[in-house]
Amino acid sequence: MKRTRGKKGRVQGRTTPHKSLAEVRQLLGDAPRTRDMLIENLHKIQDHYHHISNRHILALAIDMSLPMAEIYETATFYHHFDVLNENEPPPPTLTIRVCESLTCEMFGAKELINQLEAKYKDDVRIQAVPCIGRCDTAPVAVVGTNPIEHANQGKIDNAVNRREFDAAMPEYIDYASYRKSGGYQTLIDCVNGKHDREEIIKILEDSKLRGLGGAGFPTGQKWRILRQQSKPRLIAINIDEGEPGTFKDRYYLERDPHRFIEGTLIAHWAIEAEDIYIYLRDEYAGCRKALEKELSALKQDPPCPLPNIHLRRGAGAYICGEESAMIESIEGKRGLPRLRPPYVAQVGLFGRPTLEQNMESMHWVRDIIEKGPEWFSSEGRHERSGLRSFSVSGRINKPGVYLAPAGITIRELIEEYCDGMLDGHKFYGYFPGGASGGILPASLGDVPLDFDTLQEHGCFIGSAAIVVLSDKDSVKNMALNAMRFFEDESCGQCTPCRVGTEKAVKLMEEKYWDQSLLEELARAMEDASICGLGQAAPNPLRCAIKYFPEEFE
Repeated sequence: MKRTRGKKGRVQGRTTPHKSLAEVRQLLGDAPRTRDMLIENLHKIQDHYHHISNRHILALAIDMSLPMAEIYETATFYHHFDVLNENEPPPPTLTIRVCESLTCEMFGAKELINQLEAKYKDDVRIQAVPCIGRCDTAPVAVVGTNPIEHANQGKIDNAVNRREFDAAMPEYIDYASYRKSGGYQTLIDCVNGKHDREEIIKILEDSKLRGLGGAGFPTGQKWRILRQQSKPRLIAINIDEGEPGTFKDRYYLERDPHRFIEGTLIAHWAIEAEDIYIYLRDEYAGCRKALEKELSALKQDPPCPLPNIHLRRGAGAYICGEESAMIESIEGKRGLPRLRPPYVAQVGLFGRPTLEQNMESMHWVRDIIEKGPEWFSSEGRHERSGLRSFSVSGRINKPGVYLAPAGITIRELIEEYCDGMLDGHKFYGYFPGGASGGILPASLGDVPLDFDTLQEHGCFIGSAAIVVLSDKDSVKNMALNAMRFFEDESCGQCTPCRVGTEKAVKLMEEKYWDQSLLEELARAMEDASICGLGQAAPNPLRCAIKYFPEEFE
């Protein structure tokens, strides 16, 4: 900014915003001002004022001793921070967000958005947003932080009129009940020497438990690798499930939060780690309340000496589900994926070797130790091994999370767990692994659903997010929906993903797709993108062209 000298010779430009500085300091209270707390501190400003102004960015920069540019670039990276430019009016106090991702679009999200925009003018802001992790109750709107399932105009009007703007805590097994039913005894046995670390890691290896966030890396092997790294070591738990179609982590978190906490503490003991960081997506406001309460109860009456457990809040960025982007976010930065090597297990959070695990993987640790590795590994169908939690949504009678044998087929899953297709709907196709996992036709409905079984068909299971399509749906439209999601969620770090998703959307919006040009674009994205977002984004469009030629005639 150009600065000039005033009448008395003083430099005119940015001056200390004393009022804003006092406001920020009062909001933050005794909270740490370390660099890694930047996003947490931004949340406090956003929650209180419903936006973040330049004067508050400047005040925060002064209070945290950080460059204003660093705070600005971090705040503007995340969807849930409303950063205002100079003289820009603040948004309305109330925001209603309506999910427009795969399943919600199938069940009328666009029509709902149009209705809300017609009714609510300047006093309420209506936003179309990507998946919020409640695909089983589509369409979904969020009034403030209060999720409205199977949303319609009437339900939303009622929430607004009653000023029901805050998410409620779910009903779950609390700390006292968990302890009463034997919870944390396995952790106590580990700490007291009933089990040794090698034994526990071997049990997990024999169980064949794999990472359940999407990558599927063997859990026991990962723990063993971390044991071989230099100290100090850290743990980061990923609960930032943002893949359209995925809601299994929320399902378990809303019912039995201490089970994954105990599994995480066992991992902490097994790899001799220091602090634990839990990264929770911002859309799960009710879960955050519950976790804050239960972590407090755990610390007040610990079953054994506890490490520092830090609960960190995401800010609306799908890319932060990628392990290195999540670590960048925990450090208070933009969620930009890191180049590899080094890997997170070697140089992770704050430069230390880090065990990064999906929440559901930790959910099963206690059961596997208590029941033996065979309890888990003996399950499976079609020559596959283990159990999988499938998030199932779409044109079925009973959407939800189902714990089923690994290798089950989509036809078996629909008939045995989901009570079949909706009346008047014929099974047409399915996303086997969320928006990025590709799309398969009904003719491939007997392929086993597991890691490593779908790649030959140009798909993968990822986090086991199943979206079932019927003959009333257009695969072209669903593929376009997925590509718009990736365009919106690309972190922008690399050109193949940033530009490729944008160009793909424009080409896919045309009545007739230029298939050769789309394939050339897909190949560039797949080969040159830094992380899995850009590499996997072409899967739905390729599958649409390959398996659904009738839509291109």
